[in-house]
Amino acid sequence: MVTAKFAIGQLVTHSLYGYRGVIIDADPEFCLSDDWYDRMAKSRPAKHQPWYHVLVNNSSIQTYVAEYNLMPDISDAKIQHPLVNTFFHSFQQGSYRLDEPMN
Repeated sequence: MVTAKFAIGQLVTHSLYGYRGVIIDADPEFCLSDDWYDRMAKSRPAKHQPWYHVLVNNSSIQTYVAEYNLMPDISDAKIQHPLVNTFFHSFQQGSYRLDEPMN
């Protein structure tokens, strides 16, 4: 069984590209198309690891990132993204809290 290292609402930093973000969802392994992987996953991270949906700070972009390329963000600063309030209701102790429990 695959165990995710990061949680929904946790702040992260991309280890290669340096952007900050907040996790909004997680998949136990890569689940987009092979075409997407070939076009977008330039560092070719393994598909058999957790992958995360991340809202990118100071943009309107959402990314899909392999766990290997993420590290915890230690700044504890809020994320500036237009969808943050769609997913989360508050920011406490360096992480976001879900608006509603997800199934």
